[in-house]
Amino acid sequence: MGDLKTQVEDVRSSFGAAMASANSTDSLQELKVRFLGRKGTLTALLKSLGSFSPEERPLAGEALNELRDELERKIDRKKQELIQTEDAAAEAEDKIDVTMPSRGRPRGAFHPVAQTMHEIVGIMQGIGYSVALGPEIEEDYYNFECLNIPPWHPARDMQDTFYFPDDGRERRTLLRTHTSPVQIRAMLQYGAPLRIVCPGKVYRRDNDPTHSPMFNQIEGLLIEKDVSFSVLKGSLRELMNGFFGRELKNRFRASYFPFTEPSMELDIECVECSGKNSGCRVCKGTGWLEVCGMGMVHPSVVRSGGIDPEKYNGFAFGMGLDRMAMLKYGINDLRYLFNGNVSYFLSGRDA
Repeated sequence: MGDLKTQVEDVRSSFGAAMASANSTDSLQELKVRFLGRKGTLTALLKSLGSFSPEERPLAGEALNELRDELERKIDRKKQELIQTEDAAAEAEDKIDVTMPSRGRPRGAFHPVAQTMHEIVGIMQGIGYSVALGPEIEEDYYNFECLNIPPWHPARDMQDTFYFPDDGRERRTLLRTHTSPVQIRAMLQYGAPLRIVCPGKVYRRDNDPTHSPMFNQIEGLLIEKDVSFSVLKGSLRELMNGFFGRELKNRFRASYFPFTEPSMELDIECVECSGKNSGCRVCKGTGWLEVCGMGMVHPSVVRSGGIDPEKYNGFAFGMGLDRMAMLKYGINDLRYLFNGNVSYFLSGRDA
C-alpha cells in the first residue's frame, strides 16, 4: 500500500501540472484521455488491483476510485471554464460595431443593366415612344409563328429554346427567346399607329464568358403610314449619340432577320479607342462595334398583329441591354453582371 500511495500522489501531481497548462477544450480532452482513457495512467493503476493481497485490495480500490472521481470533477469544472472562455472569445470576434460608419456608397444605386434600360427608355420616350411589356413564359405562336418563323423555318435553329413539357395544350409554351412577341401583342391590343419600346429578360440555351442563358433585351417598334428606312436610321443615330453622350460615327450593314425585310445591322465607332488602337480589347482592332439589328417590319408580321400592311408599314430594332451596359461602363466580362459582386461596380475595377 505504501508504494500505491506514492503512485497516487505522483498521478495527482502530474495531473495538476497538466491541468494548469490545458488552455482549450481540445487540450483538456487530450489530458482526460491521457489519465482516464483505456490506456491512461490511472486506468493502468486500476488494472493492477489484482496484484494486491485480498486484505489490501479493498483499501487500494477505494483510494484509486477516489482519485478517479477527483480527477473527473476537476476536468468537468475546468471544461466549463474553458467553454465560457472560448464562447466569449468567439462572440467578441464576431461582434459588429453598429456605430461604425458604413463602407461603400452612402446610398443605393441601380444595377448597370437596369440603369442602361432606364437611359434607353428615357431617350426613346423623348421622341414619342411608350413602354410595352409582355410575359416571359410565352406561347410558341407569338414567339415564332407570328414573327414569320413557322415550325419548318430554318431560323428556329438560330435560337436554341427552353421549351416547357407538352401539357396537351394547342400551343406550346416556352421561355421567350426575344422580346419581339411583345410587339405582336401590342399591335393586337392597340392597333396603328404605334410607337413602343419593349425591354425585358429573354432566355436561350447558351452559357460562356460572352453569353448567358438569361439576358436582357430592348426592342423598338414603329407602325405608321409611309414610314421610310431613313426614319429608322435617324432614330438609331439619335439613340446611340444620346446614350453614349457624344457624336459617334456609324455604319449600316445588310443582314437577315425573318421578321424584317430589308434587314440591317448598326455598327458604331469603338467607344474605347474610336478606331485608333489596333490592340483595343473592346473592338479587337477593327474600330467598330456591332450594337443593333433592325429592319422594315415584314408585311406578314404586320398582318399577324392585326394591321393591314397595305395601309401601314413600319420598322423594328433590337439590342442587348447587357452588351450596351458593358460598353458604356467598361465591364469586360458578362458574368460580372450576374454574380452579385457589388465591389466591382463600386470600384469600377475587377475585384
